Amino acid sequence: MQDFYDERKRTGSFTWREFARLAGFTSPTYLKLVCEGKSSLSELGIERVASAMNLGGFECAYFRYLVRYNQAKDDETKKNAFASMKDIAKANRIRVVDADAFTYFESWKNPVLRELVAMMPGATPEAVAEMCWQPITADEVRKSLDFMVSVGILKRKSKNVYVQTDKGLVGNSDVMPLVVRSMHREMAGFAQKAIDAFDIQERDVSGVTMGIDRDAYEQIVRELDSCRRKIVAIANMSKEPCQVYRLNLQMFPLSKNTLNK
Repeated sequence: MQDFYDERKRTGSFTWREFARLAGFTSPTYLKLVCEGKSSLSELGIERVASAMNLGGFECAYFRYLVRYNQAKDDETKKNAFASMKDIAKANRIRVVDADAFTYFESWKNPVLRELVAMMPGATPEAVAEMCWQPITADEVRKSLDFMVSVGILKRKSKNVYVQTDKGLVGNSDVMPLVVRSMHREMAGFAQKAIDAFDIQERDVSGVTMGIDRDAYEQIVRELDSCRRKIVAIANMSKEPCQVYRLNLQMFPLSKNTLNK
């Protein structure tokens, strides 16, 4: 909850009052007190906060048990909540990348190759390199795969056969905002080239220009976040992935703020 608040505060004029309002609480400081350990959440409160943070599916379930673990009054309750958290994490194959986040996300190569080699068991680094639209050498493929194996992102089953150790990757370290911005710049460049490089049957590019206020902006950002989570869930259900795609969700100002004159 504190991380959610800090991130929203960093990217906009978010307040504890707004957080409480989104979760349906009348006290503007209630969630602040919860984060400070001075108050607790009821079962209904857990669901309200989860909804306010756009948590769904296993994320909501994990948050529910996380709160129960944190608020447990006895060891047995704490133990049961922790066991449920571990089961949810294992079932959804989610891994948190922290110490190696910068290396993994500093280039498009690692995320793309992680997906591609899982689709091409037995393929040589040369063959994998040829399947990438962006220029990459066989040696770069080898180095990337060796790195991902060394940090446990991929597992080498046999020669040129790799499997993903986790279905999704989530970063939570302090370097993530910096390195993700670099990745976004690189991917935005690829998106620009894709407009002319691919047939409209293979790519989808759309947009809308609109006049909005700050409240509308923050609501739209929440909707985009919710949409992204749903899309990831759909992708994770792919039974036989055969191509690597990148989805960019972009929203940025095209004018100055007319109220800041």
